[in-house]
Amino acid sequence: MADNTLVNGQITDAVTQANLTTLGSGSAVAAGSLFQVSSQSFGLMMQNAVAAQQQLNIAAQAVTTQGVAVLYAAGAASVAKLGQSDVPDNMLALLAALRAATPASQA
Repeated sequence: MADNTLVNGQITDAVTQANLTTLGSGSAVAAGSLFQVSSQSFGLMMQNAVAAQQQLNIAAQAVTTQGVAVLYAAGAASVAKLGQSDVPDNMLALLAALRAATPASQA
C-alpha cells in the first residue's frame, strides 16, 4: 500500500492500478489494431487482385472473339474468290472425264 498522504491510500492505490492497467494493456491494444489493419489491407489486396483478373479475362475474351471474326472474314473472302473462279467447273469436268475413262467393272 502507498505511504500515508493527504489522500486516502486506497484511492492512491486505485488510481495507480488504473494507470498500470492502461499502460499494461496498451501494447495489446496496439497489436490488435495492427492485426486488424493488416487483415483489412490483405483483404483489399485480394479483392483488387480478383477484379484485375476478371478484367484481364474479359480483355482476353474480346481479343479471342476479334481474332475469330478476322479468321472468319478471311475464310469467307477466300471462299467467295474460289466461287467466282472457274476452279469448281474445272474440277467437275475432270471428275466427269475420270468417270468416263474408268471401266464399269472397276467402278
